[in-house]
Amino acid sequence: MAKERETSSLTPLCATRFAVSSIALFGLFLQPHSGLAQSAQNSTSGASSGYSSASSSQSYSSSSNAQQLPANGAVDGSDIANPSADGMSGIPPSSNQQAGTTMATGTTDQDPSNETTGSILDEDIRRLNTREPAIDDRRAPRKPEEILTGQETPGIRIGTFVLRPSVTQSINTETTKDGETKETRAFLQTDAHATLTSDWALHQLIVTSEGTWQRNVSGTGEEQPAFDIDADLRLDLPDDTVAHIKGGYRFYREDTDDPDAIADAEQQSDVQEFSAGASVERDFGILRGTAALDLTRTIYSDAVLSNGTRVSLSDRDQTSGTFRARVGYELSPALVPFVEASVGKTVYDETRDSAGFARSGNSYGAKAGVEVDLGEKLRGEVGLGYETATFDDSRLDSIDTATVDANLFWSPLRGTDVRFDLSTSIQPSTTAGQSGYISHVLTTAVTHQLRDNLQATVLGGVTLRDYPSGGSSDETVYTASGSLTWNINRYLDFTSTLGYELTTRDVGADSQQWRAGVGLKLKR
Repeated sequence: MAKERETSSLTPLCATRFAVSSIALFGLFLQPHSGLAQSAQNSTSGASSGYSSASSSQSYSSSSNAQQLPANGAVDGSDIANPSADGMSGIPPSSNQQAGTTMATGTTDQDPSNETTGSILDEDIRRLNTREPAIDDRRAPRKPEEILTGQETPGIRIGTFVLRPSVTQSINTETTKDGETKETRAFLQTDAHATLTSDWALHQLIVTSEGTWQRNVSGTGEEQPAFDIDADLRLDLPDDTVAHIKGGYRFYREDTDDPDAIADAEQQSDVQEFSAGASVERDFGILRGTAALDLTRTIYSDAVLSNGTRVSLSDRDQTSGTFRARVGYELSPALVPFVEASVGKTVYDETRDSAGFARSGNSYGAKAGVEVDLGEKLRGEVGLGYETATFDDSRLDSIDTATVDANLFWSPLRGTDVRFDLSTSIQPSTTAGQSGYISHVLTTAVTHQLRDNLQATVLGGVTLRDYPSGGSSDETVYTASGSLTWNINRYLDFTSTLGYELTTRDVGADSQQWRAGVGLKLKR
């Protein structure tokens, strides 16, 4: 009986304890968000301590967020007010909230964390299935070996200069027909070319030279030796100023078809030209200014007739000078319109020539044009103008003409280059009573790379010689030629050429010339 009374006395107390515990647990279950908000405020004030246990916080966030969703799947906005970049709340829970959540679920097991499963990676690599790089992003293959045959040879270094020489030895055949006269010859020709370029940090000197030597091995025909050397010193001065100092020498034998050539001569006159010049170019903002002075000294040797008689041509020796000035306006770096004016003076060594005419005189010219520079595709200049020449002898009429000058380089596609040149000039004459003639020259050169080691070149030209006074016959010269160059290796080329020239005259017989040859070119 005593036992039963003790049991009955303890029963109300146990019941009370059980009821209070149930109410507390039920209240905690009904108000999880308020506890979470209070925990968030405490965590914000101590963010550094909360983030020190990142693994436990992330694990809790993944489990507690899933447990706190209502049964209908709705999400309260307060639960995701401060989401982290990876989709977690980013706020570590308090110990009380962890305990309450554990009691509410009735288990201490937590879902595996994202770090364990690997579903969330570092900030820099968020995605597990990173995309493959595009084809254009793939690593570039190893650069193939450069084709050396079509490139410039390394040359020979001489101190601070680089010398690039080349020698071409060819065998040729030539047939010339002038009226009813026909001549055929076979000859050996040696062509030498060299370029000397300085390798300086400032300024630059370029010296170019080329020469031609011919030797007949059969037939008859006049040999045509030639030699040319030019030097250009570029001085890079302050204030966007560039100066050029030039000098040169040229030797050639006058052509039989030249208007001033001696008829029926066994050997035409050998001509020597000495040239010198200086120019200064400066940019003044959008304006470009150029001033240049050129001097030329020309000397003629005696011509030799078929009977051995020598004909003196010293009355043609002369010295000429030309000063020109140009001002350009830069609309853009690729387009610069310009205006140019020039004045020249020609003085003959002998006051009067063998026919008694005083041929010294003056020349004046002006033109306007545009410079174009579109890089490798198109560059050059085109100009239209007017030129006149007067003479000291009143019996010689002045010559004036409109001028069209062009110098264009065009590359329509890779491996193909087109050069276009057009010039108008006034040339002197040695014919008695003739002041001179107007020369219009058009030349075109097309170069195409057929293969890496095979290049084709086609040349064409037209020259019109117009005598304003009408005392002599006007002439038109047509030229056409083609060549193939095969690069055997970097230092040796095989060349072949084929050419044709036709000269038509208003009065007199026409003349024609064919030429063909093959050769080897050695370069370094």
